[in-house]
Amino acid sequence: MKKIILYTGVLITFILSAGNFAQAQDHKISDQGKGAIIGGAGGAVVGGLIGHNVGGALIGGAIGAGGGYVIGNETRKHKEKKRREAYREAYYHKHGHYPNAYVYRKQ
Repeated sequence: MKKIILYTGVLITFILSAGNFAQAQDHKISDQGKGAIIGGAGGAVVGGLIGHNVGGALIGGAIGAGGGYVIGNETRKHKEKKRREAYREAYYHKHGHYPNAYVYRKQ
């Protein structure tokens, strides 16, 4: 009976706190943050399975978070590069030259 009461209390607490977090988040998470979260969670799981203890999970989580951050940063850079290329092409089609390229303009 005590276990049922305990599990019910934990479940109700989790549901109520999850509802408050859903309302409180108004901003997006950056690509670096997403990569760090996913990498950290995956690294913790793999580290826990391989090391069979908490130390392995902590080390795996730290390495995974670092790797995920790096991958997220590279993803952000790639998206930014594509966005700049699309802007330059649209500018070229509209004006006949690239932005800040008046020096190279044909006379």
